[in-house]
Amino acid sequence: METLPIFMKIRHRPCLVIGGGDVASRKVSLLQRAGASITVVAPELHPALRKLSDEGAIHHQAMHFEPECLDEAALVIAATDDEQVNRDVSIAAQARNIPVNVVDAPELCTFIMPSIVDRSPLLIAISSGGAAPVLARMLRTRIETMIPSTYGRLAAFAAGFRDEVKLRFSNGQQRRIFWEEVFQGAIGEQVLSGQEAAASRAMRQVLDGNGELNYGEVYLVGGGPGDPDLLTFRALRLMQQADVCVYDKLVSREVMELVRRDAELIYVGKSRDQHTLPQEDINQLLVRLAKEGKRVLRLKGGDPFIFGRGGEEIETLMDNDIPFQVVPGITAANGVSSYAGIPLTHRDYAQSCLFTTGHLKDGTVNLDWPALVRPKQTVVIYMGLVGLPEICRQMIAHGAPETLPIAIVQQGTTQRQRVVDGTLATLPGLVATAELRAPCLIIVGEVVRLREKLAWFAPSPEVV
Repeated sequence: METLPIFMKIRHRPCLVIGGGDVASRKVSLLQRAGASITVVAPELHPALRKLSDEGAIHHQAMHFEPECLDEAALVIAATDDEQVNRDVSIAAQARNIPVNVVDAPELCTFIMPSIVDRSPLLIAISSGGAAPVLARMLRTRIETMIPSTYGRLAAFAAGFRDEVKLRFSNGQQRRIFWEEVFQGAIGEQVLSGQEAAASRAMRQVLDGNGELNYGEVYLVGGGPGDPDLLTFRALRLMQQADVCVYDKLVSREVMELVRRDAELIYVGKSRDQHTLPQEDINQLLVRLAKEGKRVLRLKGGDPFIFGRGGEEIETLMDNDIPFQVVPGITAANGVSSYAGIPLTHRDYAQSCLFTTGHLKDGTVNLDWPALVRPKQTVVIYMGLVGLPEICRQMIAHGAPETLPIAIVQQGTTQRQRVVDGTLATLPGLVATAELRAPCLIIVGEVVRLREKLAWFAPSPEVV
């Protein structure tokens, strides 16, 4: 190694920044996050630094650099645009054995400023030793996407129990195994999902010998409208660690590809008049799997709480004291309309938006038709492919003009997306000849007129 990776404690210690420009401002910001006592030496200051100086957050010495400026400094950063000044700072600091960093001049540095992933108190530093700083920043970006911001909570949670765990397990290997089970199990998930109080109670029970580490849990995850790039970070993390996945018909195959490879897959898909499992049986299946100690991924298309029966499922989980967490997904209305180039609201066309479902429990189409035909609104209808002719007929019968624009989108956001648009009078006939397949979303309203201008997503014509 060209450099030794270390972390320095500089809270309340005197740190010196030479230079008053934009680069110096960024370095000051970083030192502030570490709690340093900061002095900036520069004839003039960047507006951001001037503001900090006026507020008393930093001390400003309005002068050019002199070696005496380094007296009592614990750390020095040179960030001027004058190479000779930067070199003088480096020479003077090294003569006094003060750690020094010169921006963009690794040969003058005794320490390197790394790219940082901040999940305080957990910190990850990435450095190329000055050889390729852009590459280090790119790696930082990748790591940022893989490590949720809530990992800082997990580190702080562990710190609160560190001494007790050390007393309970005198053997270092036993402690390592214990913490791995905590971090990777239900207690860790409770912390990551913001349930610190419940996690503390569970941890206390385990340390007192009255609880188990590995108990089952259910993750109710929204898989979005189909494009896997629309998944949330948390959804992807839970999909990768589940023991079993209970999934629906509306989950796209691209999203299913991201589920942990060795997870057990249980299909419980439902379509109109054809249910693989009744909803009550699905609810009980989740309970049974969790009681077996499994991490259960309940994966739904769109968002679990928008026509996804998620509320019914967590009611059953709560009745049976099963730990769970809910991860929202981009609902079909948002994702599909965006990919179809149809904004749901627009100042000139619609000031409100209404979501509804195309069929009820008994399979009939019996909606609040007067509410659906109000002017200046967009209506989004889920699961309405089969009922489309009746929907159009009833809207016309309740006062909507036959010329009202309407579109139906098949498998939106995926490479199999197809959009058919028309009017309330013409769309049923167009759809009959288009041979569309579920899932489909219907969008009704003047905003549909914008599709021709705003459509941006072009699925591959070879995909079927």
